[in-house]
Amino acid sequence: MNQSAPKSALLAQIKLGFSYLLLVVLSLIFITPLLWMISSSFHSLDGVFAVPFQWIPAKLHWENYRDATQLLPFARYFFNTAFITIMVIVGTVFSSSLVAYGFARLRFRGRNKLFALCLATMMLPGQVTMIPLYVFFAKLGWVDTFLPLIVPAFFGSPFYIFLLRQFFLSIPDSYDEAALLDGASRFRIYWNIILPLARPAIATVVVFSFVGVWNDFFNPLIYINSFEKATLTLGLNLLKTQIIGSGVTQWHLMMAASVLVLVPNVIVFFLAQRHFIKGINVGGLRG
Repeated sequence: MNQSAPKSALLAQIKLGFSYLLLVVLSLIFITPLLWMISSSFHSLDGVFAVPFQWIPAKLHWENYRDATQLLPFARYFFNTAFITIMVIVGTVFSSSLVAYGFARLRFRGRNKLFALCLATMMLPGQVTMIPLYVFFAKLGWVDTFLPLIVPAFFGSPFYIFLLRQFFLSIPDSYDEAALLDGASRFRIYWNIILPLARPAIATVVVFSFVGVWNDFFNPLIYINSFEKATLTLGLNLLKTQIIGSGVTQWHLMMAASVLVLVPNVIVFFLAQRHFIKGINVGGLRG
């Protein structure tokens, strides 16, 4: 009887159990700040920093959410953020997918070098282009408008171009060849065949873009000056500033407002989760 088989199975189970234990520990480490934020949003101000901290308060202060949305024009900031986010997603998906289709399907001289140059732009830190971009947008008179936050998305993103190109390469060329024989144009093939087949990759781009733009604080801080044009992230900062002016930082209201800002991220992720994971697997693994 072979004694090594049970021993190998036991070692495999131990490794699997250790992997699950490690994942649980890491999950707890990452989720603890989120749980603290949610719990604090239901506390009174005194309960936020109480020692020991009560994860489930004796009394749930639901009014924190009402008070947090009444301190600032929350609906206006929500609309501003949603408008910018939707426009950026539309611009990013259209421009990046169109460029990615060209790199994946069209054969032209210097294609690989141009693609490498496109990827090389990802190495540029944002701080390098921040001041020239601000001067450029200021000369156009776009400061204190949504245009500097929206228009760049319509010129493609190197990371999303790379991700979508890798996914497009996994779609057989025979679809294009059959459509070309039927007289379809390249743009029609891209629009009617490639894009519908690339739903997982598109969902990945949508989720990444949504999270990046919805939570962006730095760019609105640079370009938006008007109180009524602020985004939710700027609103959270204004909420903190207003409360500091009264002498006490109302952290329980800050946490309630932060939870409200977080909710759309969670909804979008779960709606696109199935396609998102497939898009990451195919787009990220294909070399």
